[in-house]
Amino acid sequence: MVVDKVNIPFIGRKTEIFVEFFLFGVLMGIVEDLIAIFVSTGEPITPKIVMIASLVAVPFAGFSELIVDRFNFGQHLRS
Repeated sequence: MVVDKVNIPFIGRKTEIFVEFFLFGVLMGIVEDLIAIFVSTGEPITPKIVMIASLVAVPFAGFSELIVDRFNFGQHLRS
C-alpha cells in the first residue's frame, strides 16, 4: 500500500514501483542472508559479513523483481 501513497512524477510509475520493491527486496535479502549466516556458522555479524550479504542480495533482488514485473501469470496459463 505504500506504493499508492508515494508519487515521484519525474521517474514514471513503473520505475517508481520497481525501485520501491527492489529496495524492499534488497533489505529483506540482506536480513535473510545475515540470519542464515549467523544460524549456520555462528559467526558474529561484522561489517564485512554485511557487505558480503549485500553483494549476494542485490543481484537476486533485481532479478526477482524483473521476473515478477514482466511475467503475466494469467496470460501464460491460458496459452
